[in-house]
Amino acid sequence: MNQDEAQAKLEEYRLMIDVIDRRIVEALNERTRVVEEIGRVKREAHLPIYEPKREDLVFANIAAANRGPITAAGLRSIFDRIMDEMRSIQRVRMSAEGDRK
Repeated sequence: MNQDEAQAKLEEYRLMIDVIDRRIVEALNERTRVVEEIGRVKREAHLPIYEPKREDLVFANIAAANRGPITAAGLRSIFDRIMDEMRSIQRVRMSAEGDRK
């Protein structure tokens, strides 16, 4: 493969990555909307935001769904960050909604 062919192939793959990234953003925003609803329920029921047992279930669920090539450890690292951000969103939303009452 010459450089021109390599550049063309790289461009093709990069366009594919762009499409996948947009789907990931869409899925993350969908997850965030659900997390916001969970936060409302928790606020109304005076439940804690952080639930370690639930997070363990999330990790088990994603591990069971993983068919690779990403490793279980890599996936867990990604979801650690996602869930950390979701907890932050819940805290902010719960606080803001509590201030409005």
